[in-house]
Amino acid sequence: MRGRILIVEDTLELAELYALYLGREGLECKIAASAEEGLPLATEGDWSLIILDINLPGMDGFEFLEKLRRTSSLPVMILTAREADEDVIHGLGVGADDFVTKPCPPRVLAARVRAYIRRSQAPDLPKEGRVWHFGPYEFDSEALYLVKDGVPVNLSPREFGILNALLEARGKCYTPEELYDKVWGQSYGDVSAVGVYIQRLRKKIEDDSTAPRYIQTQYGLGYRFNPEMIAEEQKV
Repeated sequence: MRGRILIVEDTLELAELYALYLGREGLECKIAASAEEGLPLATEGDWSLIILDINLPGMDGFEFLEKLRRTSSLPVMILTAREADEDVIHGLGVGADDFVTKPCPPRVLAARVRAYIRRSQAPDLPKEGRVWHFGPYEFDSEALYLVKDGVPVNLSPREFGILNALLEARGKCYTPEELYDKVWGQSYGDVSAVGVYIQRLRKKIEDDSTAPRYIQTQYGLGYRFNPEMIAEEQKV
């Protein structure tokens, strides 16, 4: 497996141990001991994944992630000793793609990273490419781009996955559990992440995220993409 991993972790021994195990998977790793050191590296490098500790000296991981998300949709896996649900929801809300609680054995972390990169490199997309149109937007499910009036819209891999799944469903409603299974590739996990990503996606594509026209909530059931807003064309 190929890929580049940035580890932002102030405990050097732990960071080096993670890098050792990830290196055995064929992944190239670089370590930053602080958010201040890691942020310029994150914005200038071609990374497959950033592993980010929350309890860092100086700027903490949440602030790092907020600053990163202003310019980048690089996937970020938060690694922290915090276990409170509020921290998980906040981390996902500011742009994390996954959340791993310490202590996490290095071999387990390596397996999580390996699975994440495998899914991101081979997304579950239709065999034939489709271009979807809704409002001023164009979404290419094969090339994985979203543009609004010709201007690219910056989406994370999870946001791409959710948008693609909802468009492919053509108005069918997905429960949060079904979306988690389809997009995260896992049957069990923190399903509350789905709602967080739906809100993030709405803020990017809806004129008013509190009164969405595209991604609708069917209360007690789940989410669907408004079929009246969808136009589709087959790619040649």
